[in-house]
Amino acid sequence: MESIAATVVDPPTGLAGRSAQRGVARERSSLGPGLSLALVGTYPPTKCGIATFDMALAHAIARPLLHNRVGVVSSVDTPRERHPPEVVAQLIRGSRASVRAAAEELDMFDVVVVQHEFGIYGGVDGGDIVDLVEQISVPLIVVLHTVLAHPSRNQRAIIENLERRAKFVVAQSAAAQSRLLATYPVSPDRLRVIPHGACLNLSAHVPPRRPGRRPVVLTWGLIGPGKGIEFAIEAVAQLRDLDPSPRYIVLGETHPRVLESEGEAYRESLIAKARALEVEDMVEFRDVYLKPRSILAAIRAADVVLLPYLARDQVVSGVLVEAIASGKPVVATRFPHAAEMLGQGSGILVPHEDHRAIAAALRSLLTDHGLASRMAAVARREAPPLAWDVVAAAYQRLAHALVLSNPAVGQ
Repeated sequence: MESIAATVVDPPTGLAGRSAQRGVARERSSLGPGLSLALVGTYPPTKCGIATFDMALAHAIARPLLHNRVGVVSSVDTPRERHPPEVVAQLIRGSRASVRAAAEELDMFDVVVVQHEFGIYGGVDGGDIVDLVEQISVPLIVVLHTVLAHPSRNQRAIIENLERRAKFVVAQSAAAQSRLLATYPVSPDRLRVIPHGACLNLSAHVPPRRPGRRPVVLTWGLIGPGKGIEFAIEAVAQLRDLDPSPRYIVLGETHPRVLESEGEAYRESLIAKARALEVEDMVEFRDVYLKPRSILAAIRAADVVLLPYLARDQVVSGVLVEAIASGKPVVATRFPHAAEMLGQGSGILVPHEDHRAIAAALRSLLTDHGLASRMAAVARREAPPLAWDVVAAAYQRLAHALVLSNPAVGQ
């Protein structure tokens, strides 16, 4: 069984080295001894937000400071011959044998952390994940990436089965926590809130906007009809009078599931809309799936992040967290996670499907540099608790609590 094994490096020397060692000792004592943890979910090379989340969390938990060993069970549609070395098993859609094999691997770890999203596992509504967790005997943490306000009967049954099996259920926002308590019979004493993590992407200072440089408005992620980009393009068309006019960059490939069912129809409709509104010089489509480092560079180069999402019940947005962790002012529709995250002043909330409101918000941020700077400053203050190292430490503490409460674990 291969896994990410944290290595011990030689400690630094000198006064700074002794200070660093004291800091290491404090964090180690607060988090407890190293553990073996298994993550279950999608994983690169799969292209989706949860795969990116799982990889970032795996590497953060396995950093040398924590002395952990981390393995991954990757959910896939078809078996892969090549995968990252930390992948210890593959959960293959429709394969009962892969469920049994994955359960056997997971029972070799101290704690299992399952990422839950209805669309990433096999079976109706991804119900195969219930079969998996019922076959493992080690303590389980379930992380909910979607919390539906109005689940179907089967969706509700899946969440309730996972909740009964889990020692802890993790919500990624206060909005998700409130909805869970209102909608599902989740035990409050086993419910924890740990935010979606992000790479801190803050420059040493916020440079003043150069005269004559076209400001950049950025939307990124896997593209599909729910992103509301058509309303963003209509909004940008109302900003042509600005001098210089803004550049609106739509960065990302079409979501694989959308591509499979609808092809590039949505992207083509967006290109046609930009052409019809005569804003082809203001709207740029970058049909690429970038590595994290390149995405972070694109966010740093942006002046405003725009999330014109159509969903009214979204309680977790990794893109929103990454925008705040990059110290960027945000314009977003009023979905629950945005209302929560931007409530302290790091952005502007707008009604759904309202291009005029989006245009007004963008105009304010692009013309009032003081307003943009104040909102960026709020985002920078809110960024540190979102860092992956902080998030990983929270999962480490949960896992350590489970080991302490079950002496048989880790023997």
